[in-house]
Amino acid sequence: MWYAILSQDIDDSLALRQANRPAHLARLEELVEQGRLLVAGPHPAVDCETPGEAGFTGSLIIAEFDSLEAAQAWAEADPYVINGVHSSVKVKPFKQALP
Repeated sequence: MWYAILSQDIDDSLALRQANRPAHLARLEELVEQGRLLVAGPHPAVDCETPGEAGFTGSLIIAEFDSLEAAQAWAEADPYVINGVHSSVKVKPFKQALP
């Protein structure tokens, strides 16, 4: 089943985000290689694709896992969570309706 992982960043997370980005992306690449990633990306802090110093406010990942518990465990092991980029993470089942 698909699960949406919605993460909220701490304030002024840009430097910490950048420091942990390679490890975070490596985990996402594993999902891509396994054919389990639908979409992933950050939420810019301003209405712009490249927010610069404004940074990001959180992230959205939609990926396939065997269970809600497996999705939660994967989310909790993310470098952004372990190293304090995200202040909170919510994992919810997701049903794709379109396209």
